Amino acid sequence: MNKCYSSRTKLLQRTLDEHDISVAVIADPDSVAYFGGYWNYLGVEFGRPTLLVIPRDREPILLTPLMESEMCARMTWIGDIRPWSDGGDEWRLPLAEILTQWPSSSVGIETRIMPSLVATYVKTRVQSSDLVDIAPLISAQRMIKSTDEISIMRQAGEVAAAMMDAARQTIAVGVPEYEITLAAMVAGTRKAAEYLREPDDRFVSPIIQNIQILQSGTDTCMVHRRTSTRRLERGDPVYLCFCGMVSFRGYKLGFDREFYVEDARDDQIAVHQVAIAAQRAALAAIRPGVRCEEINAAAEAVYLDAGYSPGYRTGRSIGLSLLEAPEIKRGERMELRAGMTFAVDGGLTVPGQFGGRIGDSIVVTDDGFDYLTQYPSEIGILKSR
Repeated sequence: MNKCYSSRTKLLQRTLDEHDISVAVIADPDSVAYFGGYWNYLGVEFGRPTLLVIPRDREPILLTPLMESEMCARMTWIGDIRPWSDGGDEWRLPLAEILTQWPSSSVGIETRIMPSLVATYVKTRVQSSDLVDIAPLISAQRMIKSTDEISIMRQAGEVAAAMMDAARQTIAVGVPEYEITLAAMVAGTRKAAEYLREPDDRFVSPIIQNIQILQSGTDTCMVHRRTSTRRLERGDPVYLCFCGMVSFRGYKLGFDREFYVEDARDDQIAVHQVAIAAQRAALAAIRPGVRCEEINAAAEAVYLDAGYSPGYRTGRSIGLSLLEAPEIKRGERMELRAGMTFAVDGGLTVPGQFGGRIGDSIVVTDDGFDYLTQYPSEIGILKSR
């Protein structure tokens, strides 16, 4: 994999040169992982940023906390690692020393996602007129996934399916919501572990974690409520969303399903079927050359024909970050290209009563798309075993 990270960095260096940008200072952990092959777990949230400095014509440099430097050296392909210690100037002094090599030169930063802790300092060292937002350049590079990335995301899809299976098997009258999530986490962890091998993957954790989006009963009208202690009752809809929870080798997926405990009302089924039809309409429109807004419009036409107003976007790009570019929504005119990966959703909410939803992750192919999350889309009414 080190060759792949090196190739990505060289491509960015060529892009920097084309735009006459002398050096890039990257602080977003996902971008550091994308180019450097390294991530730490106690990052800027703990006041300990890892910074990747990529000059357009020299070897890259990693600034990382001293306590993380041994792990960093084992994980990354980058040879120039400069540890810093807590207290005093910390990471600021080595970063300042690096930046003095490019006085009055253009410095690229990811403006919107650079942590304020780092951005505030960089702006004291570099004139605002010399700062260039390179987020669009990096986003464009990360937009088309490589064969290796798609392979990892397919494995993430297998992890997601294992999680959904375990959740589905746990759903029953009297079961508290959190038990469903626990079952999914355990199953996902065990599935992820099947793909990891020592010693190559010694720094990749199989553990599936995060607070799952899960609602049951009338709370399904609350799209993003987290799993709770509520116990399931007969006739309850149970909505499970693994967005932000499925993460394998750093790659995230979107994946949603909804089931019913023992029975379902006709009005619930009707709403749920519209959501499924909207997602299918969007998926049917996916192919290279089609604009994102056209795919969104295909889903919205289904809602409108059924007498409902669209509630939210139809999809979002996925990868190392939870949200990448482009999004499948109104006004997004970017055309799809083979190798793009998306979470594609269908969903409706009846305020205070019910919500019907479905979501999958896909990769755009030369003539359409392939699923990354292979799972039945039919409405599931779960009977007692």
